[in-house]
Amino acid sequence: MQSIKTKLKVNNYQKTILAKHAGVARHAYNWGLAACIKEYEETKKRPSAITLHKRLVAEVKSINPWYYEVSKCAPQQALRDLERAFKNFLTIPNRGFPVFKKKGRKDSFYLEGSIKIIQGNYIQLPRIGVVKTYEILPNCKVKNVRISKRADSWYISFKYNFEPYPTEKVGETIGVDIGINTLATCSDGSKFANVKAYSQAKKRLVRHQRAVSKKVIGSKNRRKAVKKLAKLHKKVADIRADVLHKLTTWLAKNHSTIVIEDLNVSGMLKNHKLASAIADCGFYEFKRQLTYKCEWYGSELVIADRYYPSSQICSNCGHQQKMPLHLRTYECSECGFEVDRDFNAAINLKNYAYQ
Repeated sequence: MQSIKTKLKVNNYQKTILAKHAGVARHAYNWGLAACIKEYEETKKRPSAITLHKRLVAEVKSINPWYYEVSKCAPQQALRDLERAFKNFLTIPNRGFPVFKKKGRKDSFYLEGSIKIIQGNYIQLPRIGVVKTYEILPNCKVKNVRISKRADSWYISFKYNFEPYPTEKVGETIGVDIGINTLATCSDGSKFANVKAYSQAKKRLVRHQRAVSKKVIGSKNRRKAVKKLAKLHKKVADIRADVLHKLTTWLAKNHSTIVIEDLNVSGMLKNHKLASAIADCGFYEFKRQLTYKCEWYGSELVIADRYYPSSQICSNCGHQQKMPLHLRTYECSECGFEVDRDFNAAINLKNYAYQ
């Protein structure tokens, strides 16, 4: 399965309908969470999503007629999401207890039924009608969609059947060393600059955040300021995602074997001096994207052992020596070989594939 997420081009009427769906889904989720907490305090048991939906129809829909203005799928899936949240809390370590949803934060809802893609960039949705997208949609059958809101814009996402197709490779094996100063240094000499999207926008983010804090809570001016701040955060995230997608696509399409490091990102983020710069690179997202794109384009992904000293080994003679972070040039004490630190690590990663 492959997923796609694209922005919707909606008018004011459609924005209202989408907001109603998101509001009903949020109301059903919060009602279900309150009902679960109350019943657990009384009986030490938690009702299932099916039981909650039966009670919702009998107790809530009858007194709230606006429930009938939207698709029944929105509240149904909201209760299923609540059940999954409870299961994750009980089974996944460090997963928090489900919390009540707030208006304007991660608004989303689910739809299924008579969904059809027409004329390339139009999609027909139940109870909403035909909606236009900014991108050409794949010609496929769609069973269900998830519609979400980010910074005053609505997005649609769905999954569809996808057949991987191997591409013609330009290179055989390539080692990739990722870092902060240079996002990726490859063993063939290619370098990809780190755009540092958050660092570039940090002053503007501070200014917008200060503007939000000065506005009166609940006022229209505060909502406007929050919208501006959200748009800037979205722009930063989009810039970072764009760079990572271009890099991982180039690697997966053009190389048969790709070797990367198994970085301990959560451990690296504990370094408070470098945490912001490390988070701005998106190391985890780089590995995630490369994993599924290698499957799409017929490439092999090799992940070097976490303790493999790629930065300490001389790529010329194999000698190993300590390399503090402030040293950016590798100078071998055995053979006198001098090379850029990141390029040396990339060559060692490439050699790791032949071990």
